[in-house]
Amino acid sequence: MARYNIAVVVGSLRKDSFNKKLGKALEKLFPAEFSFTHVRIDDLPLYNQDDDGNPSEQVKRLKGEIAAAQGLLFITPEYNRSLPGVLKNAIDHASRPYGQNAWAGKPAGVIGISVGAIGTALAQQHLRNILAYLDVPALGQPEAFIQAKEGVFNPDGSAGDGIKKFLQGWVDQYVNWVKTHVG
Repeated sequence: MARYNIAVVVGSLRKDSFNKKLGKALEKLFPAEFSFTHVRIDDLPLYNQDDDGNPSEQVKRLKGEIAAAQGLLFITPEYNRSLPGVLKNAIDHASRPYGQNAWAGKPAGVIGISVGAIGTALAQQHLRNILAYLDVPALGQPEAFIQAKEGVFNPDGSAGDGIKKFLQGWVDQYVNWVKTHVG
């Protein structure tokens, strides 16, 4: 029976997103006591402070899913050396209005995959800066800047032989991170 529900926030909307695939491959490496809620961010309106007093149903859903989670898993692509706007929009919605930050205190993992040689290093750094401000303790080590290339994923969607051991090590550290913060 799952004891830790993890809110998975993928910063890519693309149907065949490498980051969505990475999320699914990672889930297969977690112990049975972990379950996952895939947080939908593609239907959120653009953040507008004028709407703080009357948030849309989509924003209420987002904040509810985050509130119900014991941990956060951010899986982000890198767009123009930063995180995608759709991800920043979701972060802004769930952190507002001031004093009602749904992200606060929830242990997070930050990871991503991209075709570029540096993976998603800069997007992850920008995301970590935002999370630090929002009082989200993010796993610092190991960092995971994954390049999308042949063999990263097996045909069944699991992690390929060349990266599975590394990803399992990352998952193991994240599991410990969540357990340390949740108790």
